[in-house]
Amino acid sequence: MKYIWPVFKREFAAYFATPLAYVFIVIFLFTMGAFTFYVGHFYDNGIADLSVFFAYHPWLYLFLVPAISMRLWAEERRSGTMELILTLPVPVWATVVGKHLAAWAFTGIALALTFPIWLTVDYLGSPDNGVILASYIGSFLVAGSYMAIGACISATTGNQVIAFVVSVVVCFLFTVSGTPLVLDFFHAWAPVALTDAISSFSFVTHFTAITAGVLDLRDVVFFLSLMALFLTANVVVVDMKKSG
Repeated sequence: MKYIWPVFKREFAAYFATPLAYVFIVIFLFTMGAFTFYVGHFYDNGIADLSVFFAYHPWLYLFLVPAISMRLWAEERRSGTMELILTLPVPVWATVVGKHLAAWAFTGIALALTFPIWLTVDYLGSPDNGVILASYIGSFLVAGSYMAIGACISATTGNQVIAFVVSVVVCFLFTVSGTPLVLDFFHAWAPVALTDAISSFSFVTHFTAITAGVLDLRDVVFFLSLMALFLTANVVVVDMKKSG
């Protein structure tokens, strides 16, 4: 932690040093509210739970998280500060993990600021607060997974727009891999084992299981393993850039 903590503090403070953090939080909260109350018809459903609220999280993260992650390394490469960072007496892995944790924590703050809707549903009825808490944890894990993917892709390019677009595409593929849109294509010719493997990579499948109130260790391990995989790839990419 002695290596990760300084990187985390530097990156986390950098978000609030510019209007970026406040703009993102406002857009995040406004979008969540719009989808929950106007698209999901929260009040019209007459059900005291937050299933409608959480149902849109993976799809909103699909665009909002890459908007944060695209600058993690691309901005460093563009401004020429990447070389300076890599000359500091901090291991590359610690820099990668510190950057990821800072961005993830920032997203977590934005997610935590949605707590009024939890208070609202508690006031309107008697929801299962255990399910809501599990759903928040699942949402936080989905955001962290998207962030790890976006950070890895950001390290491959100095162009933030390219990093954003590619991150959205890769995250979208992980999101829809368990839907009929993808599985029907493979069912026609692929073996069942391959189809099941593709389906198991779906963020929506694992997130839906958690929002049902079942905080299964397999779903948690899936998200944590995915983060570890892309953070490892991120370290490899940065090392290659450093060597080059």
